[in-house]
Amino acid sequence: MVVFAEDVLWLLVLIGVMIMIHELGHFWAAHIFDVKVEAFSLGFGPRLFGFRRGDTDYRVSLILIGGYVKMAGEAAVIEQASADNPSALALPEAAADDPRSLLAKPRWQRVIIAAAGPAMNVVLAVSLLAGLYMVHFQKISDEDLYAGIDHVEAGSPAALAGVRDGDRIVKLDGKRNPTWEDIGEKEVTGAYRPLYITVERNGRNIDCIVTPTLSERLGVGYAGWDERGELQLALVMPGYPAEKAGLRKGDLILSVNGKPIHSPTRFREATSNSGGKPIDIEFRRDGKTYTFTVQPTLAALDGPKRWVIGVGPQQKLHFISTKLSLPAAVRESLTENRKGALFLVKVLEGMIERRMSTKNLSSPIGIGQMAGAAAREGSQAFLGFMAFISLQLAIFNLLPIPIMDGGAILMLLIEIVMQRDLSLNVKEAVFKVGFVFIMMLLAFAIFNDISRYARG
Repeated sequence: MVVFAEDVLWLLVLIGVMIMIHELGHFWAAHIFDVKVEAFSLGFGPRLFGFRRGDTDYRVSLILIGGYVKMAGEAAVIEQASADNPSALALPEAAADDPRSLLAKPRWQRVIIAAAGPAMNVVLAVSLLAGLYMVHFQKISDEDLYAGIDHVEAGSPAALAGVRDGDRIVKLDGKRNPTWEDIGEKEVTGAYRPLYITVERNGRNIDCIVTPTLSERLGVGYAGWDERGELQLALVMPGYPAEKAGLRKGDLILSVNGKPIHSPTRFREATSNSGGKPIDIEFRRDGKTYTFTVQPTLAALDGPKRWVIGVGPQQKLHFISTKLSLPAAVRESLTENRKGALFLVKVLEGMIERRMSTKNLSSPIGIGQMAGAAAREGSQAFLGFMAFISLQLAIFNLLPIPIMDGGAILMLLIEIVMQRDLSLNVKEAVFKVGFVFIMMLLAFAIFNDISRYARG
């Protein structure tokens, strides 16, 4: 219950900051073009408290998830149903008689006002990462850039393509010496799309074509290979055998039943194939080596029931820590945000083309859990997560969906091309369709999160 309360608190902090930054973009752009702002609200619904300064009522409203800017000339329906769309609908033409009304302004100005919200979210994402990099920047060491394969699962797309244990990927779709980050991005977003790779084996280069499948368990593309490296416990589940035996998050796994382990898949196979018999796990903690005996239990953690001990192993990356100057931090932040934006676009494209499962969508429930987990790791992890979500919010808002900023921009661009306004009936119909779509999407995402929670 305490963890749930923490998650809710950090979700409110996360959304509060991002939405306020977003709305400030609309607010400042409106002031630049002398549009009267009637209300700037944190939250929706009935006004709780606030103050008035000039033409604007700065208020805190009852429902604290979200916020809005109400400009002169907007329809009341926007205030009630749209989080941040300053121009999807319009009042009758009489509203344009007010020179400070949104409708009285040229369409190109309204486009800028609509785009200013997402733009501020991008600025927030870039600023947060740049600030973090000036304090603490981690660069992956050269040893982790080596794309060596430890294990290829039998019957997997990689195995069927001829990839073997011990191979090293030296070319991926024309790119030489790809990192596992490059390979992972192509894999998870590339179900049913062939990956043209070259592997190095015993001094020879061998060309292979690997076509990832869509993993039912993960909902993303899956090739069936694991990188070689040190294996670290990223998660030890409360109440499961690993915790009871004394294993902790951060332990480095060396071997299982005397056999060296270098990949999560090999570890998973070693535990699931145990038949319920105790397994000996050798690991390193604080420079010392220990061996614990763990009794697996039969459970359905992420699919059918299998023998598990309740851990989440992952490859341990080695970093070189440093601090960046302001120009270098900004450049690195721009690079990372560009990569993040392209990856999100690929994910959305994959969902539309059914190469990725929509079960990966998260609602505020899932985002709250991730925000809480990041906050418990420390301020740097939480600020990094905020940057990631802020970028996602910007891109999502720019999609051409009615009631979103992207939908407003699209309609304004259509009016610019047509050189006349769309009818009020058309705008209302589009708005209602968009609102229903967003509500259905939210309901589906909530169902996904509840299902994941029910599965444990």
